[in-house]
Amino acid sequence: MTEHTGKNLRRVMANLGVTIEEVVQRTGLDVRTVKGILDGSHRPHARTLTRLAEGLAVSSDEFFLDPVQLLYRQFDFRTNPVVEEVIADCPDLFAGWTDLDFDELHSRVGTGGPLTAEGTVQAVRQMNHNRQLHEKLAVLLESSDADLIRGIVEMMYEKVMARVEG
Repeated sequence: MTEHTGKNLRRVMANLGVTIEEVVQRTGLDVRTVKGILDGSHRPHARTLTRLAEGLAVSSDEFFLDPVQLLYRQFDFRTNPVVEEVIADCPDLFAGWTDLDFDELHSRVGTGGPLTAEGTVQAVRQMNHNRQLHEKLAVLLESSDADLIRGIVEMMYEKVMARVEG
């Protein structure tokens, strides 16, 4: 995996206020595995990271972040304070969101600067709509029509890329 896994696990644990023993209890992982990840002597498999993410209720992407990205995250949170107001006022819009979803939202800017409340709600609705489309596409790619869907996606992608490059 990455060299950041142990540091990021430590950060997630600190944010949640959990101990190694609580991580073990929440994830079902062996204490030696958790300690090995933390000290860098154990390179976890994808299924181990999945168990950590599920047990700690975070996105598995949290374990791949470069710590420098966290500085950008803090900046983005400070420059878009209205996002927190919208989260408090409309919590239903954020069902199923991960830390990375919130990071993406906070990193957006409106015309001329930080997001407005209205701009935030629009961005959230668009992000939710895109997530639903991704979920539908994932189902289609597992169906008997997967080859057709792949072909359509590839054709559309090439068309868009030709416009971007042209």
